[in-house]
Amino acid sequence: MSSLSVDAAVTAPYLAPPAPDYRIYNNGNTVCTVGSHMSRKRSTRRRFLTLAGATGLAGMAGCTDRLKSAGDEIGDGVSDELSDSSDDSSVPGLADGVPSLETDFDSREEFRDPGESFDDFSDIDAWSVSGGSGEADTDIVFDGDQSFKLQSNGSQNIIAERSVGDEDLTETDLSFAVRTTTPNIAVNLRLVDQFGSEKVYSLRNIRYRTPDIGWFRASPGVFQQSEYEPSLDLLDRIEIQVLHSTQEAEVWIDDLRTHETPDKGYVMLSWDDGMRDFYETAAPMHDEYGFPAVQAPVPQWVEQARDGVMSLSELQERQAEGDQIVVHGTHNPIHELDDEQSIETRLRQDKQWFVQNDFEGANYIVFPHNSFDKTSLEFATDYHYCGGFNQSGNVNLTSVYGFDPLVLPRTIGHDLEIAKRSVDLAAQHNQCTILNFHEFGMENTMPEGDYETLLEHINDADVEVITFDDLWKLRAGGE
Repeated sequence: MSSLSVDAAVTAPYLAPPAPDYRIYNNGNTVCTVGSHMSRKRSTRRRFLTLAGATGLAGMAGCTDRLKSAGDEIGDGVSDELSDSSDDSSVPGLADGVPSLETDFDSREEFRDPGESFDDFSDIDAWSVSGGSGEADTDIVFDGDQSFKLQSNGSQNIIAERSVGDEDLTETDLSFAVRTTTPNIAVNLRLVDQFGSEKVYSLRNIRYRTPDIGWFRASPGVFQQSEYEPSLDLLDRIEIQVLHSTQEAEVWIDDLRTHETPDKGYVMLSWDDGMRDFYETAAPMHDEYGFPAVQAPVPQWVEQARDGVMSLSELQERQAEGDQIVVHGTHNPIHELDDEQSIETRLRQDKQWFVQNDFEGANYIVFPHNSFDKTSLEFATDYHYCGGFNQSGNVNLTSVYGFDPLVLPRTIGHDLEIAKRSVDLAAQHNQCTILNFHEFGMENTMPEGDYETLLEHINDADVEVITFDDLWKLRAGGE
């Protein structure tokens, strides 16, 4: 069995409520009031919330995630060209130009059970557990009659395994539904063949905020593989590994599913906060290679003409050059809002600014501080189809056909070697790495020279640089 290690975010002792990792704060100003309430497209309890006269949300805290320890670790069946992968008009939720304020459907519900069922955990006896305990739970269920509840009453990692000797998982990705009361843990799926070689898929860090927790679907990418490639048509077992360093851990797993693997790997280069540093320094590099970026600016900072932030015209210029401008919005953590009306108002007014300013990426969201919980996800689907993130300082990839549309994973772009490894794994296993940056000179963003080296590495790799639109085509119009 391979050795296990844990990311910086996982090694920190658990505190309740947990303070967000990797954070640097800036002060903000009060936001304007929202406009008139628009009618709902779906008959939900949200219909009874009134937004008339709702005041803007105050107390914007600054964004960016400060790294703890850079050295700590845990441890697509379409065509060769995205433009040919599907008829764009047939992809649900894909906007032609600037999107409408509200979505037409709940993307998390619409794409809740992709692929094919592999294990619905109706037979818990097929699994054996070491380093903890496991049992069927008929009260907390994602799908079917029961889920698999895993627990540890100490800091020891949890390992559950079952035989899969009759399965062929060649050119196959995996996804599973997960729920946990223990934030900042990692969950692995480890495939071991009959000769002892392994392939490990890993969700490196769960940022779902307590106490308002719920299920989400994870479809993690490959974190590591044996030197001798495993024979996935001659498998011995599959393991679920829960990695943590807390006094106890509690995780529910359900609805393990399989998905086809696409024909290539993908890279998304995500820049938060709309800093002028990107416009002046990184953008010319991107233009040289023809690589689009995903920009997530803060509207209040743009409107205030804050020093070091791109202007509205500069953001619009970058959109014209091929970058996608997506919602970041008011910059205090959304999970800290007290009531549903505040959440609804916040999400509506944030997207409204992007729509009014003709940004075509407004259907997608980057949660400030990677802050989300069960209630905010329920409301986010009214305005956005895709986004996230569960963020880690280490390699943290995703498949393209099985992820929860609003709980994507990404990797902090602080370290050149980790970023290059992410790109290489995406190329090798035909998966997607989303790399996140803020501003050169910050701890969570690699130096300018390293970034130039990274872009050269991406250019030489067998990957395609994509935007949210491209990723959404794969997820919603693919397999």
